[in-house]
Amino acid sequence: MEYTKLKEIIGDEARIVFGDEIEKEYLTDGLNLEYGKADVLVFAENTSEIIEIIKFANEKSIPITPRGAGTGLTGATIPNNRGIILDVSKMNKVLELDEENFDITVEPGVLLKDIQAYVEERGLFYPPDPGEKASTIGGNISTNAGGMRAVKYGVTRDYVRELEVVTGNGELIKVGSRTIKNSSGLDLKDLIIGSEGTIGIITKATLKLIPKPKNTVNILISFDNLEEGVNSVINIIKSDANPTAIEFMEKNIVENSERFLGLKLPSNRGNAYLILTFDGEETEIITNYTKAKKAALSSGALDYKVLSDTEAIDTWQIRGALASSVMEFNEQVPIDIVVPISKTSEFVEFTNKCGEKHGLQVIYFGHAGDGNTHVSIIRNGLEETEWKKKSHALAEELYKKSYELRGVPSGEHGIGLNKSEYYKKVTEKINIEYMKSIKKIFDNNNILNIGKVYS
Repeated sequence: MEYTKLKEIIGDEARIVFGDEIEKEYLTDGLNLEYGKADVLVFAENTSEIIEIIKFANEKSIPITPRGAGTGLTGATIPNNRGIILDVSKMNKVLELDEENFDITVEPGVLLKDIQAYVEERGLFYPPDPGEKASTIGGNISTNAGGMRAVKYGVTRDYVRELEVVTGNGELIKVGSRTIKNSSGLDLKDLIIGSEGTIGIITKATLKLIPKPKNTVNILISFDNLEEGVNSVINIIKSDANPTAIEFMEKNIVENSERFLGLKLPSNRGNAYLILTFDGEETEIITNYTKAKKAALSSGALDYKVLSDTEAIDTWQIRGALASSVMEFNEQVPIDIVVPISKTSEFVEFTNKCGEKHGLQVIYFGHAGDGNTHVSIIRNGLEETEWKKKSHALAEELYKKSYELRGVPSGEHGIGLNKSEYYKKVTEKINIEYMKSIKKIFDNNNILNIGKVYS
């Protein structure tokens, strides 16, 4: 049998599943809408196993689909060419915490929420904060995950110091550096970050940490309409208020999330909202949110509410459930386009008009502080053929518009399988060719995540 060698590599038959015995959850992604097929699912437990599995796959020309927690939303973990699903979720150990140099070294299967809890118990802080906390750090790095705190702290790329990677050729390489500065040759680390498992599989990551902020305060600002709210963001940023997060959402989608959770937003004024977070020393926070208040009120805010701890928890739960409250009852196409901050309002207005034009319900919310808009195109019972035709046409217009506004197709979810078609249409052909050339160096036989992103 072609896959007999895998039993020798793994040595534990409980970590190898063949064909029809593979559970459906391993054939899809976090949307659970599309499913692929695979010949074998392998749970690796160490770097040596991954090296041997990749070498074996090269010898036999077998495609490999890397997988972590499977929480992605772009089809990157869907096995679209059969072959091997290589799951690294069992590689989930914290290997070292270096408190003197402010870094932590972990295996790729450690969950984001576990890293955050581990370091915060010790007075440290890992700032990247994507919405899905049960994602693996390997997946976060592979998509350069962003999240709500990006406006102040940046994204995953800004906190990766060093990576150990097995390339598609089966070679183990170490990229980046444990040092704070590194101006030594080409930074191969930055090629791995955001590559979505197309050129190598991360087996170890060293992440930068910072001291844990002493205090956090959350603010809810109400506006008569979303345009006023989004436009006020530039004034808030210009005021040097230095918020940690700036999120926007509209009343109609908030009400849906409230019903889903059985909670209420601590304000019923207006039709649109911004949530701001500030962290640091108490006096610094007060100074900053006072600046933000002045900027928001001068931009047309109806209300500016400093939230109690309980109100803040409820508000962030409502914000966190905006997408899942729809996904629970309705099929959707999720899009996470990012445009320059000053173009966010224009993009949202265009999205509204496009939804009306195609007769589709569209909801949106997102990270106002960095121009990242999360758009969900809602099916609402449409017949399959009509749904695919209309949603595809609408998505195509949105991606085209983002390009016109000097934006990009994804701010944090990645491209994967589902966005590849749109990505290629709005990306310079020479850029795609360079990406393919780079992939060939790392993955000469083209076995890793074939057909995803640019390949």
